[in-house]
Amino acid sequence: MYGFTSVSKGDIEEGTLYPGLSYGENELRWGFIRKVYSSYLHRSFSQPSSLPPQYSTLPSMISSRVALVSCCYSPSHPSFVLMWPLYIYHQKHPLNFIFLGLFTTCLSITVGVACANTEGKIVLEALVLTSAVICSMTGYTFWAAKKGKDFSYLGPILFTSLIILILTGFIQMFFPLGPTSVAIYGALGALIFSGYLVYDTDNLIKRFTYDEYIWASVVLYLDILNLFLSILRVLRVLQSDG
Repeated sequence: MYGFTSVSKGDIEEGTLYPGLSYGENELRWGFIRKVYSSYLHRSFSQPSSLPPQYSTLPSMISSRVALVSCCYSPSHPSFVLMWPLYIYHQKHPLNFIFLGLFTTCLSITVGVACANTEGKIVLEALVLTSAVICSMTGYTFWAAKKGKDFSYLGPILFTSLIILILTGFIQMFFPLGPTSVAIYGALGALIFSGYLVYDTDNLIKRFTYDEYIWASVVLYLDILNLFLSILRVLRVLQSDG
C-alpha cells in the first residue's frame, strides 16, 4: 500500500545454510566454514609429497594424512599419541597449531611410505575417485541441510561400523584375509567414511562451535584420508588380480 515490499521469514531463510538460522548467524557460520576449509587446504598443500616422481606435483592430500583406523591398529604410533593433546589443546593458540603441525608431519611420513610402494597410476586413480566422492558427498550435504534434512542419526551407526572395521583390521593382522576379502574390506571402509564425510560436514554446518575450527579440520582431514586409503586398497587388489 505504501510502496514497501514485505519480506517473509521464508524469504530470509532462503539464503541461509539451513532453516531456522538467522541472517547474522548465517554469515558467522559461513565464515567458520571458510576458516575450517582454509585450515584443511593449508595443511594439505604444505606437507611434503611422497608420491612417485611422475606425480609429485599432485596435491599432497594423498600423502599427508593417515587413516584413523591405521592409528588404532597401533596405539603407540606417534599420530595416535598426538591426537590426545591435539584434542585437549585444539582451542588454545599457539599449542593447537604446534600439535597440528606435528600430527600432520607424522601422517605424511606414514602415508608417504604406502604411496611410494604403490604404482603411480593406481594412486592417481584413487585420487580422482576420492575427489569425485568428496565433491558429490559435500555438495549433497550442503543441499540437504538447506532443505532441512539432518544427519545426526548417522553417528551411532557409523561409530558401530567403525568399531567393526577396526576389529576386522586387528584380526587380519594375525589371520591375513584373501584378496577378495581385502577388496570387500576396502569397499566397506570407503562406504563407512563416505558416510562419515556426510555426518561431519553436517556437524560443520550446524554443530561445531566457532572456536573448534582446528578440530573440525582434523576430523575432515581423517575422513578424507580414510576414504582415499580405502579406495586405494580396493584398486591395489583389483590391479594385482588383473
